[in-house]
Amino acid sequence: MEKSSNNISRRNFIAAAGGVTLAITAYALYPTLSGSKKEIDPSDLAEEKVNAWVHLRNDGQITIYNPAAEMGQGSMTALPVILAEELDADWDKVKIETAPINVETYGFKAFGNRKVMINVGSRTVMGYYDALRQAGAQARYILLHSVAQHWSVPIQELNTAPSLVQHEASGREISYGEIVDILQEPENIPEIPSSDLKSPDEFRLIGKVLPRYDVPAKVDGSAQFAIDIQVPDMHYGVLERGKVHGAKPSLTNAAEIQSLEGIIAIVPFSYGVGVVATTLEKALAAKAKLAIDWDRNVTAQGHDSQSDLEGYQQLADASSDGKVMHKVGDVKAAMRKGIKKYTATYKNDYIYHAQMEPLNAIASVAADGQSAEIWAGTQNPGSIAPTVAKELGIEADQVKLNLCYLGGGLGRRSTSDYIVESVKLSQATGKPVKLMWTREDDLQYGMYRPLSLQKLEAATDANGQIIALNHCIVGDGSNLLASGAKNAFYNIPNQAVDLRLTQKGIRIKHWRAVGHGPNKFAIESFIDEIAADQGKDPLDIRRALMKDSPKALATLEKAAEMANWNTPPAPGRARGIAFGERSGALCTGICEISVEEDSGKIRVHHFWSAVDAGTIVQPDNVVAQMEGGIIMGMSSVFCEQLTIKNGEIQQSNFHDYPILRIEDAPESIEIAMMPSTDSPKGIGEASTPIVAGAIANAFATLTGKRLRHLPFSPSRVKRVLEA
Repeated sequence: MEKSSNNISRRNFIAAAGGVTLAITAYALYPTLSGSKKEIDPSDLAEEKVNAWVHLRNDGQITIYNPAAEMGQGSMTALPVILAEELDADWDKVKIETAPINVETYGFKAFGNRKVMINVGSRTVMGYYDALRQAGAQARYILLHSVAQHWSVPIQELNTAPSLVQHEASGREISYGEIVDILQEPENIPEIPSSDLKSPDEFRLIGKVLPRYDVPAKVDGSAQFAIDIQVPDMHYGVLERGKVHGAKPSLTNAAEIQSLEGIIAIVPFSYGVGVVATTLEKALAAKAKLAIDWDRNVTAQGHDSQSDLEGYQQLADASSDGKVMHKVGDVKAAMRKGIKKYTATYKNDYIYHAQMEPLNAIASVAADGQSAEIWAGTQNPGSIAPTVAKELGIEADQVKLNLCYLGGGLGRRSTSDYIVESVKLSQATGKPVKLMWTREDDLQYGMYRPLSLQKLEAATDANGQIIALNHCIVGDGSNLLASGAKNAFYNIPNQAVDLRLTQKGIRIKHWRAVGHGPNKFAIESFIDEIAADQGKDPLDIRRALMKDSPKALATLEKAAEMANWNTPPAPGRARGIAFGERSGALCTGICEISVEEDSGKIRVHHFWSAVDAGTIVQPDNVVAQMEGGIIMGMSSVFCEQLTIKNGEIQQSNFHDYPILRIEDAPESIEIAMMPSTDSPKGIGEASTPIVAGAIANAFATLTGKRLRHLPFSPSRVKRVLEA
């Protein structure tokens, strides 16, 4: 790093800004830069606030910058807690702000060791954990070094208490705020060895229940979601995207639309027609009057989601292999040796993200097209500037993103399609434009968890042990389908995952836990089917399969203890069990259900779950994430279904795409967190994949019948009961 060209000294910076930035991020994330320094221009504060993790004021306030989008998952508290722990900060004096969008400074390494600012796959806490601990420890080192120099004592004689540096030998102490006026950054900021970081038994903040920083503003209404933002001279934009994904539009009444009151512009897209107006009401009214001829000569035309599953079955039954995604041992040879063979097929329909806040974004493209400013909630903030810059043909540093709270992400907001649309509308009009997707827009032209079919085959030996498992997955989406199909925690010596792809032209996307939902449903149901045929307890067969995976087995045993597995449930009820792993978190779930045979409605009365997610940073948040994942899993299992006929989505809003109602929530959900000192694992998606298997297995225990097609709607349940 080079010195700032204006050569402002650190002392001058302190006097000008009333505080000091502990600019340690580069070293914390790039150890090869050890020893480099950069003087900070106070004008940078006005432009980008502070481009580092910590800003310490001389009144003792500590501002910590949160690098992750806050979409209800609690990252705005969990990440600063990690840094504050090693900094030994007084939490009552901590203020949290959203970090500038700077991937090199605030990103973490993922996806082949490249740096990203993205919140997907439950990576946030586990992605930042080590770097933030190091950053906090280095900030603490700078404070200790400064005091050691000022008091002329060895740094080894100093220690810290919350926001205090202490010298036990002389009885002196100094607050972090007071250190601002004597701060001396060392020539070299060392990497703090892991042995010098706090041990878990020293944690004051990590693992403790702390109020979430974002909640008060969300309660009193002052929190700013993108949908709340207004900017001067702003217009409103909407798009008509048609009913068949990818169909190409030809507008036939442009003159009529342009003549309507308040219409600013009609903007063509390859897949739709955009309208910009002075108000949202006028934009929507004009959209309703668009006369469009659609060229439906696209892949999605003719797709029928239910009848096409029959074709999926044919692909699964074909003798030729698909793409091998995972292989252990020799499945075919083991199948030939097996004493008994099993096979079963499971299906799932398309489902929609149903995030609470409809998609929206504001774009303001400069009149000369050489810069742009964006206001949006996105799970992938690090990608927005490069994406918008590419669209406009400018440099990424000419694009500024103002990251807002997200009213739910669930994978849908990791894309930038809605942001790019707002940019095109602004570019066409020369005005700031707020693009709004209606619920109908998002449901009918959204991105969905794919339709898929799972064919499982297994063989057992003379002792009834599973010696081979072949998992054939058919559908559209490659990695969207195959995640969660491995069984690393089950001792099955011969396994294979075979992916057979189709292309239906439907927009598909990561949905909470991605392919784990369909795959764990199929695997856990299949394990129970084998257990039932062999007269084994579902718990016992999993105990045997987990004999070499003690941490997974511990969650199984804990969940069984919580649910009193060995005691009979109330009359008319049954329990079911399922295990899963997602983003490193190990999770066992048990539910207790009853069935209304006349209506086909399944009722979940209780749900118990034990999870091993490594070090727990925020316990209350883990419980909330687990509970939310179970509820969302139940919603997808019982209610949510998108059907497609002749390429058209048949559902349009929540009247025909229902989600779980509060009266259908379990009477109780109990969560147990296994003690661990391992690094944190992903928690946001841990519980969702286990729900379908647990419910299906409980249903089979209660009725003797198997549910193999998600969702378990009352009509489907009735058909199974009557079969």
